[in-house]
Amino acid sequence: MRRSENRILTTHVGSLVRPASIVVAMRAKEAGQAYDEGKLASDVKAAVADVVHRQKQAGIDIPSDGEQGKTGFFRYLFDRLENIKPTVQEPGQYRTPLAPGLDRRDFADFYAQYDPLAATMWLPPEVERTPVPAPGRAVCDGPLSYKGQDALKTELETFRAAVTAEGFDEAFVPASSATIINNVTDNQYYKDGEAYVYGVADALKTEYETIANAGFVLQVDAPEMPGMYDRMQAEGGSIEDYRRFANLCVDVTNHALQNVPEEQVRYHICWGSWNGPHTGDIPLRDLADILLRVKAQAYSVEAANPRHEHEWEVWRNVKLPDGKILIPGVIAHTTNVVEHPELVAMRLKNYASVVGRENVIGGSDCGFSQGWNAARVHPQIQWAKLKALSDGAALASKQLW
Repeated sequence: MRRSENRILTTHVGSLVRPASIVVAMRAKEAGQAYDEGKLASDVKAAVADVVHRQKQAGIDIPSDGEQGKTGFFRYLFDRLENIKPTVQEPGQYRTPLAPGLDRRDFADFYAQYDPLAATMWLPPEVERTPVPAPGRAVCDGPLSYKGQDALKTELETFRAAVTAEGFDEAFVPASSATIINNVTDNQYYKDGEAYVYGVADALKTEYETIANAGFVLQVDAPEMPGMYDRMQAEGGSIEDYRRFANLCVDVTNHALQNVPEEQVRYHICWGSWNGPHTGDIPLRDLADILLRVKAQAYSVEAANPRHEHEWEVWRNVKLPDGKILIPGVIAHTTNVVEHPELVAMRLKNYASVVGRENVIGGSDCGFSQGWNAARVHPQIQWAKLKALSDGAALASKQLW
């Protein structure tokens, strides 16, 4: 994994807004309607080449494929894991597949208006706004195994061609954590939740190892690790209850990563991707020690979100182990305000001052479109933010070197 040896490098969390042609097809797929699979595959290939090229233009050093071919950052697993069956809700009956947390309880009126809008706000104009069946909780009704080898092979070959064409030295591939599945599915087969997530981890070893063997950096996406605290609070859970859950997340992740070299792994956490209050978020100081147990060389954390921007100071008291890297989000996916490069530089210098300049890579708080209908900003804003990230990293580098 590259380090910021001569300047601050830049990357992001993975997902990028999909073009209209892909969104139309994925909308139809989600609704159980007919769509042209061949055209979707062709459109994905073209979109990957385009987003990799545009990352190069924006000055990003370590790109992804934008998750252009995935319906969602974890929901794609429903196509790749045997015995996971997705369900849908009736049109217009929006209900998050996640259990409500403290934030949603305390700001119920806000979320009643926000949730239906969030799924359509930044859909391309070509996409119908009429309600479609919304994803519900999937069901696990048998032993899990990995069946997505062909889809993964195509995904990696497509990405390889794009990064080779643009001359990138390093690139990363996001993959879902094993533990998020327990939060968005109903387990009807395994004896308990712990056995279930270890079953997911065993199945995901194939995906993780294939990505690493292909020469890419593997990013494990685990928003549930900090995010579950908010939901546990709503149910009367304690910080001790949460820390047991977070440690389980780490143990399960490390189990899935047994055969993946640590220097090819980065681990992403966030407190959710919505533009909401986030008053129920757990402070970083209460999970940083657990985070560092993950078998990864780099840790990607939210740092531009107004609820967490101050937490760079946590690393004054929590020592980043030798050889590790922090990827703080210095641009936010929750606002369409484009950060000034000087603000980006300031944030990066704050982190460099506590962990060392060579141990910092500039990133984003989270993905810009975690699902086909979950674009968090307008695509024009997305690219402007990534350019601000690279410009800010250049400013910081001039001052740090």
